[in-house]
Amino acid sequence: MRIGSFVSAVSLLLVVHEATAFKAHDFKTCSQSGFCRRGRALSARAKDAGSSWKSPYSVDPSTISVVDGEAVFKAGVKSSLYPEINFGLEVRIQEDGVVRARMDEVGGLRKRYDEAASWALIAEPKISKDIRWTVGKMDIRAKYGPKKDVEVVVDFEPLKLTVYRGGKEQVVVNGQGLFHMEHFRNKAEPAAIESSSSDDAQPTDEAQAVLEPPVNPRAWFEGDQEDALWEETFGTWTDTKPKGPESLSVDISFPNHPVVYGIPQHATDMALPTTTGENAHFSDPYRLYNADVFEYLASSPVSLYGSIPLMHAHSKDTTVAVFHVVASETWIDVSHASDKSTETHWISESGILDLFILPGPTPEEVFAQYARLTGTPVLPAQWSLGYHQCRWNYVSSEDIRTVQKRFDEENIPVDVLWLDIEYSEGHKYFMWNDKTFPDPVEMINDVAAAGRKMVVIVDPHLKREQGYPVFKKASELEVLVKPKSGQGEYEGWCWPGSSSWVDFFNPKSWDWWKSLFKPYQLPSGEWSWTKSTEAVHIWNDMNEPSVFNGPEITMPKDNIHHGGWEHRDIHNINGMLFSNLTWQAVAERSDPPKRPFVLTRSFYAGSQRFGAMWTGDNLGTWEHMTVGVKMVLANGLGGLSFGGSDVGGFFGNPEPEMLTRWYQVGAFAPFFRAHAHIDTKRREPYLLEDPYKGIVYETLRLRYTMLPIWYTAFRETTVTGVPILRPQYIMFPKDEYGFKIDDQYYIGSSGLLVKPVTQKGVTETLVYLAEDQVYYGYFSHHAFRGNRQGRFVVVPSALNQIPLLIRGGSIVPTRERRRRASTLMAQDPFTLRVALSNTNSARGDLYLDDGETWSHEKGQFVWREFIASKKGKGIEIASTDLGSKKPAEAVDGVDLASVYNPENEYAKSIEDVRVERVIVIGLKNKPKSVKVAGKEVGEDTWEFVPGVASTDKAEERAATLIIKNPDVKIAQDWNISIV
Repeated sequence: MRIGSFVSAVSLLLVVHEATAFKAHDFKTCSQSGFCRRGRALSARAKDAGSSWKSPYSVDPSTISVVDGEAVFKAGVKSSLYPEINFGLEVRIQEDGVVRARMDEVGGLRKRYDEAASWALIAEPKISKDIRWTVGKMDIRAKYGPKKDVEVVVDFEPLKLTVYRGGKEQVVVNGQGLFHMEHFRNKAEPAAIESSSSDDAQPTDEAQAVLEPPVNPRAWFEGDQEDALWEETFGTWTDTKPKGPESLSVDISFPNHPVVYGIPQHATDMALPTTTGENAHFSDPYRLYNADVFEYLASSPVSLYGSIPLMHAHSKDTTVAVFHVVASETWIDVSHASDKSTETHWISESGILDLFILPGPTPEEVFAQYARLTGTPVLPAQWSLGYHQCRWNYVSSEDIRTVQKRFDEENIPVDVLWLDIEYSEGHKYFMWNDKTFPDPVEMINDVAAAGRKMVVIVDPHLKREQGYPVFKKASELEVLVKPKSGQGEYEGWCWPGSSSWVDFFNPKSWDWWKSLFKPYQLPSGEWSWTKSTEAVHIWNDMNEPSVFNGPEITMPKDNIHHGGWEHRDIHNINGMLFSNLTWQAVAERSDPPKRPFVLTRSFYAGSQRFGAMWTGDNLGTWEHMTVGVKMVLANGLGGLSFGGSDVGGFFGNPEPEMLTRWYQVGAFAPFFRAHAHIDTKRREPYLLEDPYKGIVYETLRLRYTMLPIWYTAFRETTVTGVPILRPQYIMFPKDEYGFKIDDQYYIGSSGLLVKPVTQKGVTETLVYLAEDQVYYGYFSHHAFRGNRQGRFVVVPSALNQIPLLIRGGSIVPTRERRRRASTLMAQDPFTLRVALSNTNSARGDLYLDDGETWSHEKGQFVWREFIASKKGKGIEIASTDLGSKKPAEAVDGVDLASVYNPENEYAKSIEDVRVERVIVIGLKNKPKSVKVAGKEVGEDTWEFVPGVASTDKAEERAATLIIKNPDVKIAQDWNISIV
């Protein structure tokens, strides 16, 4: 292509990609997807048939084999549609009670993709040796659990799998008879019709039979016409299907659970609205197919950047979940047969049935069961919990220096400065644009000198240019994705123009990719990123993968990956492998290793092990601010706690009020980053006018004071898998009113309850309190009270007021000194807020380590527990070592008992860090004395602010005791007595 034509083509692609509205025609609906049409039509036929419908699949009892000494059975499965085709079923019960059902075609013409679990799971789950299957004439079953109240039953004819608890159905698989595994077959060639010398001659009887085939006897189940079995078109693209039809349909019902959550990522309510049935909220199923959806809608079942095939089902009695480990495009219908039950239908393009049923019965146990499968979120570097400043693009090294200078001049804290794609020469990642970034190492060092880090984007597309060392080496290693022919290298279009993509399913790519990030010359002489330092971390974008000239802005499904697998088989895993290898690369570049930070846009089950994610290219609108909160909550339910939405919206120029509110939303998300499109106006916080600038500054400062709370919450999720942001149903699983609340949430176990304001002009907010417990305004100490039935309370929420409450019974540690970056806070003193419960008690904890290395895995940390309790006529507040109390717990999978010593080196490094203030909220009367470690302190060291009783015009304000500089150390045991 001539240079002029090349530039015009790339410019056209960019114009298309940067269109200013969601382009629905770029993405398939179910009716435009052959296998989804077939699956939904199957469901429609079943509904029309009613009670006469019967699944054609059945277990052959004569083939049942029970594995000796383990809770595993295997059996053959037949379909009456195709008696000559064999299927194999295996059901396992794991040590923790999770049920795993696997089914595959046996002895088929081709092999179905069965490797998704190898990427998602952290290890092969251990099978129980204490459970036995009992084989009957009509079913096989097993009972287990401490109360023997869990039972798994597999019916033979038709095939059905049911999990019961206490005799009540929890999960039913194929109860509606929609299970169908399309078997492999050879494409039938049309019979030749002899030509006739007469133009108007009629076809022979035999030819007529070819033109009008007999009615398919399987039409009652499969339909009377073949539909896109061997190829299909969408727009200008044709998807060849050399393996033919191989889709998998399965219905999963929750007969006693009215609400379902999960299957991120979608822009919708946390409690998933219906897609079928009477008054369905959406007309299309939820789609799981990682896609670069530019300016996505704020309410839609359209697939977005990540896919986690995990669904939670909840009732006031139990919580369960299903995890369907399939990597291909999947559509999921949700409906309600009644107000107490939920029915779902999962339709996947390829892969085997590999279904995990998580029996709960509590939300916490479901999260633990899923975490044992796919891992918990990794403990991040503490600096990554600070504020991140980004835009597309900071245009030069001097621009970066100026931004940092402005933050410092305004005394606004920030931890990370980001660079988007324009830092690179011609979008060749790892290579700096020498004209605009002539001194990258010096620039990075200038940022690091202020205690900060940089994050630089590295996308998966490689510019096809022999002078680009990364592409040249990838081509030589033959680790690039191949086109459908299986020969050569797939060529598509992205930011650099003509591009190819590394196939991270190929093990040969792994060590090479990790070597690229070394900030020094390799001994082998191979190219590495020498113009970088360990202060640079990585942003992986466009890893769905995004292909501008591909079908649905992604890679053709018939492309070929390592092992001969088509892209259709592994599409949803692709982005996770990219961030996984990048995370390993950043971790291994230093000696000893330090905790990496990697942000990914695309994700799959297990991505929580490799860093953070964000919700993609949102708009600067109130609606997107609102749905962003819901999406972050839903992603947390899918295991991805370290998430957030772009503050301000990626597109548009939000008005000052909206931007101010968005900072308040971001300050209460685990990942806190401001980002903006290249066409937007600059909107760094120091550019705002007062009063907005002052409010944003105080919001940022609040985030930094609360970093100990966030870091402690992250430690907890690395152990339990319970999300950092906890919606009402997790905190109060029996309170039915709270099941669908997704606009307020708790932060870990801290007791902090926040309801971000996401609407214009708000001055007060309704916050739902689900219990008979006092809550206090974080800033005002006003007392708000729920009741046993739950109630809404009115919380002041003017622009400078964040609706933030402390639950009675909580103790929260903060650091109140003003710092420009979190790395400068290591020796800062602490403030403890003690929010007394209705019974004058409270509890909290604090986890600390160096925040950057892996030394915590060797026991180098401080973990304190704070307890306030009634003692005699007064209250005692005590600090004790929690690491010694809970030796069975682990941090990042390391058993504390084997490594922990309360006198460890890290503890010694902060032995002089003190508690500078204790604030006790909710005392009934002014104390007569305050004693620290048994020694009474003078009244000049503490201050008592009496409470104010509520009236018709004013809220109750709780009494507050402020103890100034009690002379106790944060890492030591101590007690304070208040009488």
